[in-house]
Amino acid sequence: MTALTATRDGVAPGAPSIWTAAHNADRRRPRSRQTELGASDTVCSRRAAYIVTGAARTDVHEGRAAILGTYLHAGMLEDARKEFGWQVERTVVGDGVRGHVDAVQLDQATAARLPKAMRPLVPADVVTVEDVKTKSLRKWDYVLRYGATKAELRQVYLYAAILRKHGFADLRGQKALARLGPIDVQRIRFRFVCRDNGAEHVQEFAFDELEASAALFWVDRVLEVEDPEELPRDHDGPGLAAVCDYCPWLTACWGQAGPGIPVQTLLVKDDDDRAQALADYVRGHEQETAGKAVKKLARAKIDQTKAGTYGPNSLSWSGGNPVKRPDEQAMVDLYEDAGVLVPMAPDVNAMVAFLKGEGIAVPMRDTGAKTARSINVSPART
Repeated sequence: MTALTATRDGVAPGAPSIWTAAHNADRRRPRSRQTELGASDTVCSRRAAYIVTGAARTDVHEGRAAILGTYLHAGMLEDARKEFGWQVERTVVGDGVRGHVDAVQLDQATAARLPKAMRPLVPADVVTVEDVKTKSLRKWDYVLRYGATKAELRQVYLYAAILRKHGFADLRGQKALARLGPIDVQRIRFRFVCRDNGAEHVQEFAFDELEASAALFWVDRVLEVEDPEELPRDHDGPGLAAVCDYCPWLTACWGQAGPGIPVQTLLVKDDDDRAQALADYVRGHEQETAGKAVKKLARAKIDQTKAGTYGPNSLSWSGGNPVKRPDEQAMVDLYEDAGVLVPMAPDVNAMVAFLKGEGIAVPMRDTGAKTARSINVSPART
């Protein structure tokens, strides 16, 4: 029998963590070292400005989920290239931004202008730009309900707009594609894949000139600034937005607060800021209260509705099962039948009740823990 080896953080002493290799490889990727704006970096205005102004990175994060997503992403696209003949991971450059398009599916007329070996096995009816996104199960319901986020839409519209205006970048390995010139992209497609169970969801729609113009305008605004601080933060900060949690410029953008103190406290400079924050809190509370009332009424209405699909939503029920707890008397009987001593642990609740009933102060000890802080906001007295 092989002896078990004690481990620390799941890694045996002397055995290197596979994540060491993964993180080092991730830092060597062109995307991690680039100093020009990439389409995938347009998730936040200020973050994009840090890139184009060449600001030094202030933070290093272990983005294990992102690295796993990269591995899955690369493997799926390579298989799609072999199976369907799609153009995958192709570079586009133009209008101050560059990027790597996940997949471009060419129509028959465009594909016919390529060498036979580069043509898709089955041409698309119209030229389609596809972006593959891997998501966790925690975000899957949002994907099914709402599809791509604003930032994800902006990214793919930039790919499509550059292809329509400039075509593929004239780089080694895609010279034949570059000779095609501007590509008449007509369709946008998102393919979402759940990292936890492999579920797949597709969202597609026709190319929209207005959306593409808005994406290009967003980039122009970033390219014009000299100081990243001129642009707003597009997210709520660490602890409230994952985009901020793993941003390489987190400290440069938000600064640092004391241990255990939310960095958002640095946004409050004076009483006017405090008054605005309290007003926002009250407004959010009102919206939350109104939302709960809507949910309660809807829940009461459908209490006797059978599971099924109704319009855009599916209904299912869980719970409603009998609740079982250990039968104390039956366990005592079993102990006594077996001749085992029945545990006689002190009943703390009963002891407290007795002391209070006799008017005796209940002795307390400091556990070292603290209760959660609660906020209470009420109208100011005038």
